[in-house]
Amino acid sequence: MTTSDVIVIGGGVTGLTAAVRLAERGREVRVVSRDPARDTTSAVAGGLCWPYRVRPEERAVAWSLRSLHLLTELAARPAETGVRLVTGTMADAGDAEPDGWHAAVPGLRRATPDELPPGCGAGWRAAMPLVDMPSHLRYLERRLAQAGGTVQRRPFTSLAEAGREAGTVVNCSGLGARELVPDVAVQPVQGQLVIVENPGVEEWFGSADAHAESTTYILPQPYGVVLGGTAREGAWSREPDPATARAIVERCARVHPKLAHARVLAHRVGLRPGRTAVRLEAERLPDGALCVHNYGHGGAGVTVAWGCADEVVRLTGDGTG
Repeated sequence: MTTSDVIVIGGGVTGLTAAVRLAERGREVRVVSRDPARDTTSAVAGGLCWPYRVRPEERAVAWSLRSLHLLTELAARPAETGVRLVTGTMADAGDAEPDGWHAAVPGLRRATPDELPPGCGAGWRAAMPLVDMPSHLRYLERRLAQAGGTVQRRPFTSLAEAGREAGTVVNCSGLGARELVPDVAVQPVQGQLVIVENPGVEEWFGSADAHAESTTYILPQPYGVVLGGTAREGAWSREPDPATARAIVERCARVHPKLAHARVLAHRVGLRPGRTAVRLEAERLPDGALCVHNYGHGGAGVTVAWGCADEVVRLTGDGTG
């Protein structure tokens, strides 16, 4: 049986980012994942750095701001990292005081009326990291390999099994934590999106009520425009619904009318790992191995990945990252 100093369970953005951080600090790291990165929920994500459906708020803001800083640095090399800085608008009701996120994001400001799309009464404007997730996941795998880490494709049936192979286990199993831990507090939040040819959209747009099943977001990526979306709690289906797809395109076309006639390239459905609060803490497994849990990030996996990875480093006893 292959042994490692650290096993990271989960090959999505959360697991790979934590693995990179640990490997670059000299740990012998092996990522063990049932699925290749291209088949994880992370690969389906729209990729905008903005906290969404993630709690607790104070910790989530801190993680998000740390990730914002690092993703902004990676945006200097978009072809390599899959990260670009793109200007856009996040709509809101316009009557709330800025929270910790809004108050801390560099350059974030209130949109002027002429910068808002039809039907949008208020919003925030900023250049934010927009991540081409398939490209970014490949970048993380390359960076992990350069640091000496490895990736293995197979499932674990229990944390105890992983603990018999490594002194430290980092549990980044996402929705899989429901069975692996087991933790019934982890629930799917189904997200459906449509990818269309870009008819000239240069800026991102988002309007997402954290309590609504329907959202609107428009994210111009190198491979097309990502249109979304949905946030259906407790829905397990990964099959795109045609009526939902039509509704998504209609909502987005109210912002950019040309999207109504854009050629559809793909339909995608992902299951976000929802939880009332992210579980990011350490415990000892029965055989004595250290287990750091890092799951339940909801719709903010890429947004909090680097911040959470630094906390994983601290919890494993390797400093502050």
